Amino acid sequence: MITAMRRRYWLLYPAWILVCALLFFAMRNREDPSRRPGRILSNDAAVRALAILHRPGYEAVHIAGEGNRWIVLCDRVPHSGLADAVVVELDSTDGHLIALRSPIRR
Repeated sequence: MITAMRRRYWLLYPAWILVCALLFFAMRNREDPSRRPGRILSNDAAVRALAILHRPGYEAVHIAGEGNRWIVLCDRVPHSGLADAVVVELDSTDGHLIALRSPIRR
């Protein structure tokens, strides 16, 4: 009985792979439906923050969305334990600079 079921459904696996591949190629340039419209991506916010910061040897360590802005924490490489860190706040719609400050230490 088990061998009869295996013989009957052997085409399901390649068919499922084909369906998934077709959906992958059909949806590769679509907008993410979970992202609010008119908001830049967090990766784009990190790239813009580093371009605005314009300091060699820095990288985006953490990106957080808060309301209508992205807050990007940038630190020098190798990481300084926030001693040389800079916080770049960007508008989430177009990515322009809101504030450039040091992190709040508690």
